[in-house]
Amino acid sequence: MQLLSNEMSAYLKNSSWIRKMFEAGIELRKEFGADNVYDFSLGNPDLPPPAKVQATLHKIADGILDPFSLGYMPNGGYVEFRETLAGKLSKEQGVSIPMSNVIATCGAAGGLNVFFRTVLEKGDEVIVPCPYFMEYNFYTSNFGGKLVPVMSKDFTFELDVEAIKAAITPKCRALILNSPNNPTGQIYSRQEISELAKVMLEKSQEYGRPIYLIADEPYRFLNYDNMDIPSLFELYPYSVVIGSYSKSLSLAGERIGYIAVNPAVEDVAPLMGGLIMSNRILGFVNAPALAQKILIDCIEEEVDMNVYLKRRNAMAEVLDRAGIEYTMPKGAFYFFPKAPGGDEGKFMDALVRNHVLAVPGVGFGCPGYFRMTFCVSEDVIYRSSDAVCKAAAECRN
Repeated sequence: MQLLSNEMSAYLKNSSWIRKMFEAGIELRKEFGADNVYDFSLGNPDLPPPAKVQATLHKIADGILDPFSLGYMPNGGYVEFRETLAGKLSKEQGVSIPMSNVIATCGAAGGLNVFFRTVLEKGDEVIVPCPYFMEYNFYTSNFGGKLVPVMSKDFTFELDVEAIKAAITPKCRALILNSPNNPTGQIYSRQEISELAKVMLEKSQEYGRPIYLIADEPYRFLNYDNMDIPSLFELYPYSVVIGSYSKSLSLAGERIGYIAVNPAVEDVAPLMGGLIMSNRILGFVNAPALAQKILIDCIEEEVDMNVYLKRRNAMAEVLDRAGIEYTMPKGAFYFFPKAPGGDEGKFMDALVRNHVLAVPGVGFGCPGYFRMTFCVSEDVIYRSSDAVCKAAAECRN
């Protein structure tokens, strides 16, 4: 008897490489012990939340017996949280954003699904620069859309605006920019985005409907070299910012994110109404109450970015010693180097034999590369050096 849909059966056969490697790590730790396994597969922040989060939780706990303290709320989120969030995003984006243009979501992933449920028709296309976070495939296809990857410039991972322009068709409904980027750590420049915005505005006018430019920004605060992270709201009218506090506050499991729509969008009320409706009917109902209450008090807090900066530099040392080519990530907490010998599958096998876990580039639409996350301790990074060097040498012989 067929228990699953054909689509879900296909998904399971091609499920996330990130999770596959994470699960392989569980087995390696069982066999060889946790201290002898170097797991760089999953971007799961290991830093504790800032101290103020603990104090805020105690304050929330003091009122937990009040009526409706953690009950239902408006589907767009608590008004106080939306006001707090609008103020924070207004400073980040350099544009005054009213509370009515912001809703709370179940993480950035929930935000993307809510947005696509609201704007996609069956057969609509969503462009993404490649390499890219593979879950975008699922989020798009959930609502009948088709993801269209467009390769970035080789090894620098800068936007290829001409290639994107060539990929835009009348079916194109949106383009996702993830900056700082997972898996490359690239931060797209103001010039790149300005050129892209010009192309998208021309195409939107030509086709008679807006092509949305979506900024997926959960890593915005991880900007190691003080790069300019341009506001899409300043550069393109039909822009949307979707993000979360999973990384900046180490609250990944609490699932708190948001959607903010550019105030430049005219007659925005129907779009916001659609987003709030989608938040409800997709079964999210509302974003987590506890997380919203934490953020009301802690939205200006962040984990110590310098910890990640030191880890980035430590991993660069390990890769240099192994003779592995890479572009230094400007943000996020990932390296996306070239696989020694050019075959990342062979290199993944060599890494596993040496108890190191990474994710092959094919998992991000970019064979020949691999991803290593550095949201692990410096000790683990440095101790992995001999194993990484040995795996690289095996693939060059």
